[in-house]
Amino acid sequence: MSKRGQDRLPWILVALVFLIGDAILAIGFWRRHREQRHDEAIAAASKTYSMDPAVVKAVVWKESRFDAASRGKAGEVGLMQIRDLAAREWADAERLKDFTMEHLTSPSTNTLAGTWYLKKLLGRYRHTDGALVYALADYNAGRANVLKWAKGSAATNSALFAEQIGFPMTRKYVADVLARTSRYAGDFPEVLKP
Repeated sequence: MSKRGQDRLPWILVALVFLIGDAILAIGFWRRHREQRHDEAIAAASKTYSMDPAVVKAVVWKESRFDAASRGKAGEVGLMQIRDLAAREWADAERLKDFTMEHLTSPSTNTLAGTWYLKKLLGRYRHTDGALVYALADYNAGRANVLKWAKGSAATNSALFAEQIGFPMTRKYVADVLARTSRYAGDFPEVLKP
């Protein structure tokens, strides 16, 4: 390598470090924007149904990674991956006459329906020491499976119940949502937590 090439090498390395640093920062800003773009809808739905918005946001992250156009294999729709039966239950409870599944592509409608449903599930397990663990398992795997896993002490002890969850994917789902809930706890300082 020539003397001139040796002189340029440190500058090329410095430029490369700056380019990589800029790329990392850009990706970080993009991810943060992606995670915050539905915060208004999440906060409104959480306030309407007296839910912790960090929990709702964590479910949105796990279900759709904040993609409002997301569609599941079993017909789930939108941010919170709402299925037809849950959507219709919500629409009936709210007395929405002209509701269609297409309304769930709206982030605000989807988070309202999903938050209502999650709140309903929390009420179902209020007799336990950790209703959120049961509600998340129900949201992911359905009530019939939760009833299978909630035997004996696991019927009211959320730590035992979590160990009894028979589907590894559901056990991971619950753990992931709980971890993300902690991460998102500071994202909604203006919303009073229930």
